[in-house]
Amino acid sequence: MRTDQFPETIRPHLIPEPGGDLVYRCLGCQTEHGIESLLYTCPDCGQVLLLHDRNFDRLKAIDGETWQQIFDYRRMLKIPAVKGIYRYHEFIGPVVPLDSVVYLGEGHTPVVEANGTLQEKAGIRFFYKNDGQNPSASFKDRGMASALSYINFLIRQGLVDQVLSICASTGDTSAAAALYAAYLKPHIKSAVLLPHKKVTPQQLSQPLGSGADVFEIPGVFDDCMKVVEALSETYNVALLNSKNAWRILGQESYSYEIAQEFEYAMADKVVVVPIGNAGNITAVMNGFLKFHETGIIDALPKILGVQSVHANPVFEYYSEPEAEKRRFVPMTVKPSVAQAAMIGNPVSMPRVIHLVDRYNRAAGTPRVFFAEVTEQDIMDWQLTANRNGHIACTHGGESLAGLQVALKNGAVTSSETAIVDSTAHALKFSGFQDMYFQNSFPDGYAVQPDPALVNGPRYVHPPTLKQVPAPGKPLDPEAFAVFVKAVSDQIAGDLGLKKRT
Repeated sequence: MRTDQFPETIRPHLIPEPGGDLVYRCLGCQTEHGIESLLYTCPDCGQVLLLHDRNFDRLKAIDGETWQQIFDYRRMLKIPAVKGIYRYHEFIGPVVPLDSVVYLGEGHTPVVEANGTLQEKAGIRFFYKNDGQNPSASFKDRGMASALSYINFLIRQGLVDQVLSICASTGDTSAAAALYAAYLKPHIKSAVLLPHKKVTPQQLSQPLGSGADVFEIPGVFDDCMKVVEALSETYNVALLNSKNAWRILGQESYSYEIAQEFEYAMADKVVVVPIGNAGNITAVMNGFLKFHETGIIDALPKILGVQSVHANPVFEYYSEPEAEKRRFVPMTVKPSVAQAAMIGNPVSMPRVIHLVDRYNRAAGTPRVFFAEVTEQDIMDWQLTANRNGHIACTHGGESLAGLQVALKNGAVTSSETAIVDSTAHALKFSGFQDMYFQNSFPDGYAVQPDPALVNGPRYVHPPTLKQVPAPGKPLDPEAFAVFVKAVSDQIAGDLGLKKRT
């Protein structure tokens, strides 16, 4: 659709132009730093940073209803740079010109309502947002599209060259980082650090396939993160973990898409996300706050952050009801099927504390809640969801299990509508499904299969058959007819089929 076919009032705003005044703002000392070079922590005090638009108030010159029309009409444009997360350019990366935007198909992932059976079992109307349908099959592509678009902008400006991007990962971050870096070759090369044998084979194959240098080290994600932090502090590399504030900006698109999908009506909505390194929940809160401040939404939805009991430092922090008594204590994690969330010392924890306070104050009432769930419930709810037409990963199971906890403790009511995050594609974690079906979980996971959820293939070879086909060895027509009848009769018997009359 051509721009001259749109309403005249929004034509000047349809194709975004570079603008804003972005700076890194330290959450510790509040010092602001320029964005001409890549920063991950404050040079003055070492605290984490958030990107702040010092000219954000310019966006308030457009009323909320007009912004809604801009985004709704912008979705009809054929310009690749605004097909993804940069549909919300003014809120995500306003300084990045469209010709620097890296678009690989990320964003605008489907929001699928649960069927009646699953909603009845869950006790609430809810939708899955399937972020596993991003290009590298996880939500991490949102942040990488932002971070790599900004680096591409710096490259085009001649401010950096021959960039080596590096990240620690439990799988999904490395896949996304390697994919987006590969697209920008030869200007960017990629290296990833993974905890040895703590990443699924499917996830390991992704950065290898994208040509990244992959290093496996002993320990868990937190150990990998310390090594990556040491490398970024000592050497000229681009850190692509969620410590990178540009990652947070890109992941805010998750909030914007939910608002747009539900016609910007957020008062009765609950957004459920798993917590790993705490970048995603940070981005979700920040995104809704921006839309609320500019009048695009008139109410802030509830946010529910979920953690496994095997990796729950954020939940433990907020389990203390009195804010002045809260102390964040990193923990030693145990094995978890929600592998990407198996993080005991999330780097974005200072952002969480800062934004939870801002979010609740803006709402005028507590709107951010936390829940912990068992490994058993994660697997049971993941399998239950997928038996009802979804493609939820273990983290999607974790989110749905957390919604059940919140319903039981009253943080969420059955009259609300929930949007549940499935952060990655189910196939990335199919090994855990196999372990469930085969009852082969190591003791550390504390998972016992429910027979009602177990499934497996059945080999069909009726004992009466003397001849069966084999590759390169077809049966003669008479023997093949006997084979087909015997096999079909056994399958029909197993399924309880009745003959046609």
